[in-house]
Amino acid sequence: MFLVIAIFLYFQPYALICQVLGSEIKVSNKPANLTIGNVTNTTIALSWNRPERPSGEILGYQLFYAYESNPASKSVNVTYAKVHYTLSNLKPFTEYKIWVESSVMGDGDNDSDSSEALKQFTDVSGPGPPRITNVTCLHSAFFIQWQRPIEFFNTIDLYTIYYKSTNNDKYNEIKVNSNSSSDVLNQIVDNLTDNTEYEIRVSGASRSVLKPNKFMEGVCSEPKRIKIKSDCDQPDLFEGTNKYLNVVLIIVIVFASFALFLTICVVAIWRHCFHAAYYYLEESRQVVTAPAFDWDARNEQYPPISVKDFARHVASLHADGDIGFSKEYDSIQCASLHDQFSSDVSTHPENKLKNRYLNILAYDHSRVRLMAGPSQNRWVDYINANYIDGFEKINAYIGTQGPLPNTFDCFWRMIWEQGVSVIVMITNLVERGRRKCDMYWPKEGTETYGHIQVRLIKEDVLAMYTVRTMKILHLKVKRKKYSTGERLLHQFHYTNWHDHGTPDHPLPILSFVSKSSAANEGNSGPIVVHCSAGVGRTGTYIVLDAMLKQIRTKKEVNIYGYLRYIRNQRNHLVQTEEQYIFIHDAILEAITFAENTLGTECLQYILQPNVDTNSEYWMQFEANYQMVTAFEARDYNHISANKPCNQAKNRSQEFVPLESSRVHLTPKPGIEGSDYINASWILGFKKLKEFVITQHPMEQTIIDFWQMIWDHNAQTIVLLSAVDESQGYPAFWPSEKNTTFDSDNFKVKSIEESELDGTVSRDFTIQSLHDDYELTVRIIQPSHTITEISDIIHLITIVQQYHLEYQNGPIVVVDELGGTVSATFCCLTTLMKQLDYDSHADVSIYAKLYHNRIPGIWKTIDDYLVLYKGLNVITTSKGVSLIASPSYVNSC
Repeated sequence: MFLVIAIFLYFQPYALICQVLGSEIKVSNKPANLTIGNVTNTTIALSWNRPERPSGEILGYQLFYAYESNPASKSVNVTYAKVHYTLSNLKPFTEYKIWVESSVMGDGDNDSDSSEALKQFTDVSGPGPPRITNVTCLHSAFFIQWQRPIEFFNTIDLYTIYYKSTNNDKYNEIKVNSNSSSDVLNQIVDNLTDNTEYEIRVSGASRSVLKPNKFMEGVCSEPKRIKIKSDCDQPDLFEGTNKYLNVVLIIVIVFASFALFLTICVVAIWRHCFHAAYYYLEESRQVVTAPAFDWDARNEQYPPISVKDFARHVASLHADGDIGFSKEYDSIQCASLHDQFSSDVSTHPENKLKNRYLNILAYDHSRVRLMAGPSQNRWVDYINANYIDGFEKINAYIGTQGPLPNTFDCFWRMIWEQGVSVIVMITNLVERGRRKCDMYWPKEGTETYGHIQVRLIKEDVLAMYTVRTMKILHLKVKRKKYSTGERLLHQFHYTNWHDHGTPDHPLPILSFVSKSSAANEGNSGPIVVHCSAGVGRTGTYIVLDAMLKQIRTKKEVNIYGYLRYIRNQRNHLVQTEEQYIFIHDAILEAITFAENTLGTECLQYILQPNVDTNSEYWMQFEANYQMVTAFEARDYNHISANKPCNQAKNRSQEFVPLESSRVHLTPKPGIEGSDYINASWILGFKKLKEFVITQHPMEQTIIDFWQMIWDHNAQTIVLLSAVDESQGYPAFWPSEKNTTFDSDNFKVKSIEESELDGTVSRDFTIQSLHDDYELTVRIIQPSHTITEISDIIHLITIVQQYHLEYQNGPIVVVDELGGTVSATFCCLTTLMKQLDYDSHADVSIYAKLYHNRIPGIWKTIDDYLVLYKGLNVITTSKGVSLIASPSYVNSC
């Protein structure tokens, strides 16, 4: 008896024990004794004790930290096994508020689970590089003068002068104490060898605020060289320097005063004569120029990578758990911390409410300045947006945040003033319950934002993105004769890429980048790119577009160098390491597709009867097929399909759904595997979940099949398998009129059966047993077995033309095993729609995406060839020729 009680007490949470024993001892989920350990300029080590009396099982801990200029807290998750953690990538010389919370099963969000909050400053970092302004030769010595670094934390307490002869590898050092009030410092270094050339550097150091005896050395200056000669002149350096500085100061003051007077006069004349007429000017696009990125530069550590070596380069970065990517991205992050640029206009009180996020600001030197109207103050020129250079083009993009309601008019003013014709939006309005962007365009008809009138012309909703065509008009601009003054604008809105993450596969986003970039005509302004904050997904899009253009022109890729460069134009571009990795994988995918593109002559050859399988064209086609079917699923991809309770629900192990793309059923409480059916989601051209491919139901899965139809509001079922009871392919519907199939929640009732143009249609209703809701469903089945490609095309046409009223939900396509026949029907339907919309069809792209959803769906190269033959039938019926697709891959 005592043994049983002991085991019970050992395994039960403290709160439950108290409840059983009738105790009123207070429980607490607070982690105790949060302690700060070792602190550096970017890290803080922490430890704590587990709660002594938790109310339930502790799953882990969540560590929160925030600092004053960014009060929104960040957090990291820590497993239960650990009671210590080191925060990293912190800002130097910054006070952080830190606390830890327990994650307790069943506890929910409870503030009482938080430890006491601690405050801790990080240490200082070393200052930036000083600038050497003068090095003068003396007899066996030199005089050096330098300016204090522009960037430093707290104070600069010490300088080190490094010098060595050019034929020596080891530097000598001289320490110079700093006078913190002086911006210009100097020193004489003697006891040198005449007729010798010396290389000189200077670095600053800041005293550690945590360890006063330690100095944090900064970056060295650019090296200077001087030759020490025996006949050097010896001027009175300090007197001469002071005189020189005094003369320079006088000249600067005189010129500054004259410039100020001239500026005041010009502004007064401009305000009097021109300023009021701003809104009547036709156009005046602002351009900010800056030193352009050198696309021909060769950085020794991170050089551009040739296209032929890029696959090997990406593989090396992926090695050892992506350690190469981590090092490169950390290097970019460190460089961004070092290259601090001012954002004073963003933080001005007049502009703070125009920023969606407190920490995403617009650099002053590259920000887009709006043109101010009459009687408006200087702060109305602000919008959280920056110019970003593209491939061999200054100001090719404008990176900006998702507009706020109070910045709609600013956003549209920018669109008009910059001559923008393409907007790229890479966010949904709401993601995971959080507002990411506000709807800044009219849902229909016309809306006016400030002085800009925006009219929605059409909206094309596709599976991965939406294209909106609009016309914009400035209501205060003087119009040209015989002109409406309207401008055409296209908004490309990608809808399948969530914040901080990456798309499921690079092919759709590559196609999106190519099409949206190509829509921007040569005489148009920058492409405006925004997500929510305008940095993560925005930066990823910009880098992809620039790299694709670099590949086309130079046959090389410089992702690292380009990203470091554009991070000096807008902060935090490409916000996560995951996005940085995705860029590399996407560019590699584009290169791979380019290398395996099928030309028009190759397509025409493989469509001929009795082709020579040893010919060059057929080998190209085989290489293309191998690329399309390269993905191989692992066991962990089929977790649900391989569970013992679900294996009997699969007709064959040849086609079982991946965990990431399987169709889920409403689970039944307490029944393992009740949410499983052998069915997979497949994308179409207009919808992300346009099709469901599934096997012919077995006797034990018929109710599951109708549960799927009910759960997902499917109204069209295309049956491509024959009913044959003897072979185990039963009729899975009520066979007679007014008979029903019953489940716990609904019943399926037969309505009528009819024939139309070689197909049989059976109509049913699914009626809820708990309310008045019912769903109308139609099964469409060919009257005879499909043997020719033209039969599939005919069936696709029948489904699309005569059964549109039954396509609110996904189209469920059924064949014997849920495999190749269904996939062919879905893929050709998608290609037919793309052909109508784009005037071309990307067979390889959709074939690969389908294979990645159901690996092995194209079992043989002949299955893949059927797609091209089917597309050839479609194009022939439309009176056009089948030619190579002008997709982005060809242009690489």
